[in-house]
Amino acid sequence: SSLWWDYRDEIETVVIENGVTNIKSHAFSNCISLSEITIPSSVTSIGDSAFFSCISLSKVIIPDSVTSIGEWAFCECGSLSEITIPDSVTSIGACTFSDCISLSKVTIPDSVTSIAGSAFSGCISLSKITIPDSVTSIGKNAFSGCSSLTEITIPDSVTNTGAIFDSEITIPDGVTSI
Repeated sequence: SSLWWDYRDEIETVVIENGVTNIKSHAFSNCISLSEITIPSSVTSIGDSAFFSCISLSKVIIPDSVTSIGEWAFCECGSLSEITIPDSVTSIGACTFSDCISLSKVTIPDSVTSIAGSAFSGCISLSKITIPDSVTSIGKNAFSGCSSLTEITIPDSVTNTGAIFDSEITIPDGVTSI
């Protein structure tokens, strides 16, 4: 008999039962028909590449119980248009939302202190983003290729940035390294 993985192209909806505490790395990667997922409040971590290239994923609600979202977790989720990062998360990993070409609204909470390299690179529909005062570090290419980005707020709290933007920005007084 075949494992469920053999049918991953056909999976459209996933309901994770309450009691599951983490979504492992690559758990649903390349489930190209997956359009919606329910993550229960028992989940505390989402692994690296957990939803990588789920190109039909348009709706995901990350509960406040999640404290860790892995690198590449939602990379290439081209149908994802909006994401709210819960205030239990302290960092956004490398390439977490890169190439989410429909992503137009991102809410980053005050709990986040760092945004890693290429975190939002290639998000061509993202036109505005506010980085909270809690953020002190922005990694290289964090917003590269965000061709629609016309408004970005970088707080004075950012003291280290390697970010590359494709639009005009004002570097705050507190930045000591670019």
